[in-house]
Amino acid sequence: MSAVVGTKGQVVIDKAIRERLGISPGWRAYQTLDEGCVKIYFRPPPHSRSLLGTLREHITPDAAERLTQMSWADIEDEGWKGIAEERDERLGISSNDPAQQ
Repeated sequence: MSAVVGTKGQVVIDKAIRERLGISPGWRAYQTLDEGCVKIYFRPPPHSRSLLGTLREHITPDAAERLTQMSWADIEDEGWKGIAEERDERLGISSNDPAQQ
């Protein structure tokens, strides 16, 4: 699939890709440059449902200490990167092969 880059640098993501990844209007797109390729990670908009306590049993004291040393933005970025990597693995996408993305 290919797309033409618009005058403002915009590129339309193919509908089949958006549907496969579950991307909807309002999602945030985070871009990184990796070995000459652009990687885009998507994040859904904030919601109002409470997540309080859902991670308590999954966070070890060591992890909690490490998290207190990081900024919230870094924690959030690391979490979403992990989610994207898990999704890629589940979909059989190699993060090193831009032709599959």
